[in-house]
This record gives sequence, C-alpha cells and structure tokens, in this order.
Amino acid sequence: MSRRLFTLPAAAIAAALLAAPPAAAQEGAAPRTPWGDPDLQGIWNNATITPLERPADRADQSFLSAEEVAALERQALERVNRENAPSAVRTEPLPVGGNVGAYNSFWTEQSTSVVGTARTSLITDPADGRLPPLTAEALARITSPESVRIADIREGRVPADGPEQMGLSERCLWYRGIPSIPTGYNNNYHFLQTPDRVVILQEHIHDLRVIFLDDRPHLPSGVRQFAGSSRGRWDGDTLVVETTNLRQPFIRRWARPEHSLSRGDLSETARVTERFTRTGPDTLHYEFTIEDPETWTRPWSGALPYARSDGPMFEFACHEGNYGMMNMMAGSRAEEAAGGGG
Repeated sequence: MSRRLFTLPAAAIAAALLAAPPAAAQEGAAPRTPWGDPDLQGIWNNATITPLERPADRADQSFLSAEEVAALERQALERVNRENAPSAVRTEPLPVGGNVGAYNSFWTEQSTSVVGTARTSLITDPADGRLPPLTAEALARITSPESVRIADIREGRVPADGPEQMGLSERCLWYRGIPSIPTGYNNNYHFLQTPDRVVILQEHIHDLRVIFLDDRPHLPSGVRQFAGSSRGRWDGDTLVVETTNLRQPFIRRWARPEHSLSRGDLSETARVTERFTRTGPDTLHYEFTIEDPETWTRPWSGALPYARSDGPMFEFACHEGNYGMMNMMAGSRAEEAAGGGG
C-alpha cells in the first residue's frame, strides 16, 4: 500500500510558494496569508533538551526554576563543546569484527535550551508529566514472543531473517511520527499553505504530509498510512488537525522502556489531535493529544514551541541504494554462520 494515496497538485504547491509574503506582524499577532488565514508558512524547528516525560527525580515538579534552567542549559552547552572538541586521529584500522561505532556529534542537532515555559516535560497531561499506564492488551502485545523477538532483532541481539523485521527508520520509510516529537537531528519542518491545504515537509526522511481543509471525509477505515488521514479546520487563529488511519510506531526515543511498543504500530483506534498557533513572527505553538484506548488507559497531551529557522532544508538521503540494509542482512547471515543465530 502506498503511503501517499493523495498528492498535492503541482499548481497548489506553486501557488503557495509564489504567494506574496504577509505584511509584517506585530509581536504576538499572527501574520495572514493573502486569502486571510493565519500564515504558518516557513521553516520551523522544534529541537529542545526538555524530555518527553518528566524525569523521576523531579516527580512533583512541573516547572524548572530560573536557576535550574540556567544550570541545565549550561550543562548542555558544555556537553556540545566537549563533543565537538578535536579528537585523536585514528592511524590504525579497527580490529576485524569489532564495533565500528556510529556517526559522531557533527551529524546531530545539539539543542542547548529547554522549552520557553520551563516545563519539566513535554507531556502536559497527565499532571505528573508521565505517559499513562499501558492497557492489558498493549502489554500482551509487547511481551508476546513475536514482539520480543522483533525487539531483539532491532536492538541487534539476534540476526534478522529479512528487512521486513527491521524498523521503519532502518528501512528509510518513516521516522518522525505524528505527533512530531523532537529527536537527535533533522528537527526541521517546511510549512506550505493554500486555501484548502496545509503541507508539511519533514526534513527527516523527507516525508510530505498533506492536511486537507476542504471538509472531505477521512479515508475508509481499512486504509492506513504512515501519515494517517489528516483533516484540518481553523478555530480562530489556531489550525486544529485530527488524524486517524495511522500506521506508524509511537515515537520511542524519549519514552520509558516499558512504553517502547516493540511491534511498532499504534492501534487502529488511535486518533491524534494537534493544534498549531502562530504566536508571533518567529514562534509557533504546538499542542497535541493522543487517544488510543487499545494502547494507553487514558488520553495524554503535550506541548512544545517551534522556532522559525532560516533554513535551508537539506536532503535526508538515508542510506543511498539501501546499502545499509544489505550490509545489515549480510551481518545477520555472517552471525548465523558463526553460530550466533537466535
């Protein structure tokens, strides 16, 4: 099944790109498109060091003090400087069969700031800033033998039978997820608008998300896509988007291990509601709520700011020609031949 059943007409993209820029907005006011809607267009970045969940050592603390903000941001800056310091040049090859490591800090997006509200987590509801408990059904899904094996494969503990068992990001298919939680790199989004569509190009794996504003119904329930079926409407100056028909993993990077859905998929009942509000020339406020009664015992919500970026957006080439995947499969076959099969 193609993950892009609908494409934005070229004329619509051209109209958005060629539209006259909005008049300069006063701080706190939303600039307008030529047709009068709040203007969300431009390149935005949502990187932050604020975690998705409130850390356990701040269990009863919703907000950081000014001193705590300063300390955390100073530590983040010191870490960035330390990681970017010149390192010794390797003159000898690594041992055969050894760990070749991964890319260094040059390739990461090293945020050094917390969110402007100084919240201790991106999650705003529940009040404890933590993900709600998983349902019995979700726990059964995660702990099933098949799910445990998939988790072992994706963590490199046992060989993979084929690429289908690898994660969507390793297969260069999908990564960011809806809602879009910041990760270690490529936290950039290019928003384009026409009167009946908002289009969001994600820099990470260059996915294009189309949000329809023309009152069309959602896709049939049997059709699921990585970006789901997104339908939007304006509520004053806020774009409200409801997304269903999702076929994607819950973003796991900053979640507790017990919330890492090894099989990846949210349930077919999942619904995500997002709210995008332009709060000034260089600020975009983002809120989201996830309802998935087959995964969590209650809905949960979060919020974070987007900051205007000068760009440019870069191509995320992933692994060209899927050489990375071929090498992973070759490694699995070599591990099996050496007697390391799971």
